[in-house]
Order: sequence, then C-alpha cells, then structure tokens
Amino acid sequence: MNLLSFDTCTDVMSIALQRAINGVPRTWTHTGAGGAQASSTLIPAIQRLLREAEMRFEELDAIAFGRGPGSFTGLRTACSVAQGLAFGAGVKVLPVDTLLAVAEEARYHVASNDASLRALALLDARMDEVYAAHYEFNSGLWTQHRGYSLIRPENLVLPDGWQDSSWLLAGNAFAAYGERLPFAAPVRRIQALPTATAMLRLAPALLAAGHAVRADEALPTYIRDKVAQTTQERADQKAARQA
Repeated sequence: MNLLSFDTCTDVMSIALQRAINGVPRTWTHTGAGGAQASSTLIPAIQRLLREAEMRFEELDAIAFGRGPGSFTGLRTACSVAQGLAFGAGVKVLPVDTLLAVAEEARYHVASNDASLRALALLDARMDEVYAAHYEFNSGLWTQHRGYSLIRPENLVLPDGWQDSSWLLAGNAFAAYGERLPFAAPVRRIQALPTATAMLRLAPALLAAGHAVRADEALPTYIRDKVAQTTQERADQKAARQA
C-alpha cells in the first residue's frame, strides 16, 4: 500500500512515506522538531518526501496521523494537515493512537520476535503527569486494555502480573519521572516515541479492521482539559519537590 504517516504530539516530529515499487514497499522518513514548531515545517517536509519518492498525493491509499493523547498544538497540527491533504487527494484518514504507536515502536526494536508481550506505554504529559495505556500483543495484533490515563507517575495502577518477563514499559517519561514510577526491576524500560514508521506497521491491521474515516470525521484525542498551570500552582509544585 502507498501510505503517508506522521506524528507531531511530542517534541519530535516524525514522518514516513511508504510506496510500493514493483510490489516491494520502500520507505522514506524525516524527523524534526515537534509540538508547536511542527505547524510550519510539517507540510514542506511531506512535500519533500513525496518528491524524493516521485509520488503524488493522489497515489496514496490512506493518510495516517497520531491522534493523541499528546501536545495540544501538535495534535491540532497533525489532525488539520491530515484532513486537508486527504480532502485534496480524495483519500481516507487513519487516526492512530499515539500510545499504541509507542508500544509498537518498543516491540519492534526490543521484542519483535516475541509471540506475545504486554506493554504499558507512557508519555510525558508535562504538568507533573503522564499519559498511560496498557496494551497486549498476540498473534500479530495489539489489544488495548481499559482506556487512557492522565495521572501523576507515583499513582499509576500496576497491571496484573507486571513482574512477568513479557512486560515492558515504553515511552519517554523515564528521564523526568523514573524514580517516581512504581515499578522495579526486572521490568524492561524502553525509551520509545510514537514514530511514523511504527504507524506504518500498525496501519494494515487498523485499515483491515475498518478504522479509516472520512477526512471530516478525523479528530484528535484529548484527555486533558487544562493546558497550563497557574503561577501559584507552579510555585507549590516546586516547594513540594524541594520538601
């Protein structure tokens, strides 16, 4: 399949373009600054990849984007660009959970040969919180257990059997909150982001399951209704850390 995927919900913008040439898929990738900075660089970077692949938007089978949770500005950027490009090209949009992409990225690089594994995907949500979701991989497919969480690191609920060797923690929250996470060895901690190449690997199963939507139906996933702390809240938080 000819697929375009991108994610801008973290500090890293990730783009991947897959084109089938004589039945063999080839992939072109780009990384850059994510979040708010991606609003001015995402479309030019996509256009550059298309030129490198000698491909037109109309040749795409679908456009996948990281729908969140994540940076407010980054999510709106990715969603609006996916909608606009899909409208113009007349193709479907595939919203992909960013935490699922995190779990897939970790699986691919660390345990790609495992028949089954379980992952707790964690992304730094700033404001002293993390986004979290629990996934299980079996027979080549991912399943999400329960929903998303927006929670302080020390308040994470430990999934059943988390000490089993099939478990791994995946994400970018370890540098900021590692000592506050209620997990100890031997659980593997895998630094991972929601890359566009992970989304390409997820796309066939998601498309087959009917998750593609019309451009006007594509929406970001918000699980936080507050985007900043007050000056007093920041001061209280600093005092608590010092204490």
